[in-house]
Amino acid sequence: MEIRDLLPGIIGSFVGVMGWLLVGLYIQRRQFMRQARNAAKAVYFELDVNRAAITVAHDHALFADLDRSSFERLLPELATLLRAADLRTVVDAYMTHAGYRQLASRDELPADVRRMALTKFIGAHEAALASLRSCAFTSREAEALTTQ
Repeated sequence: MEIRDLLPGIIGSFVGVMGWLLVGLYIQRRQFMRQARNAAKAVYFELDVNRAAITVAHDHALFADLDRSSFERLLPELATLLRAADLRTVVDAYMTHAGYRQLASRDELPADVRRMALTKFIGAHEAALASLRSCAFTSREAEALTTQ
């Protein structure tokens, strides 16, 4: 056999292998993005429940426990989906939980100080919800979430 007889087979094999590699990478990337969007949706609804609990604490001084289990479990997936600034916005909302626990355990704080801190916590949660809403949901889903 001569090299000119083998050359088309070698080139064809190389093109085939590279094609399968690219298709595999494309499918894997789509799966990772789907998982990351699902993670962002789970964290979105966890933040929404936490925002509701903080709003109740703000309006009625009734402090319920805040949840962060989805965030802690799904943070690696979020990091693949969100830009650094958006991820920081979500992390900032969860960092308010320490202050929320302190407000819940201290009765000696003046009511206006407590309400001002809770207002800031609500704002942090709303900013995180907006960041997640823009990348986790389709435009139709995001519109349905904001109209309810």
